[in-house]
Amino acid sequence: QVQLVESGGGLVQPGGSLRLSCAASGSISSINAMAWYRQAPGKGRELVQRIFSSGATNAADSVKGRFTISQDSAKNTVYLQMNNLKPEDTAVYYCHALISSGYTAPYRAYWGQGTQVTVSS
Repeated sequence: QVQLVESGGGLVQPGGSLRLSCAASGSISSINAMAWYRQAPGKGRELVQRIFSSGATNAADSVKGRFTISQDSAKNTVYLQMNNLKPEDTAVYYCHALISSGYTAPYRAYWGQGTQVTVSS
């Protein structure tokens, strides 16, 4: 089985920074992509940023220039550096990964348990 464990959430003032981490463990043969999603109260879950095994990334327009996603492939870990945080960034942030557990096994989607990010003065 595969597990995603997130860390790094918390309370920060507007304009502040936080760094989220997500480590994948378990039966992992390869990772196609890892991503961060978020869900604010009363809203649907939305993609924040995604990074592919090639290093290519994509991001929501609302975070471009403020958030940066990166990965450490050797550690099966993805990071989200969040700068210039705004109150509207307040949400539960979820890690997502497409992981294959064997050479011929299909990629499956996995989710972390979520970490709360609150931006407030």
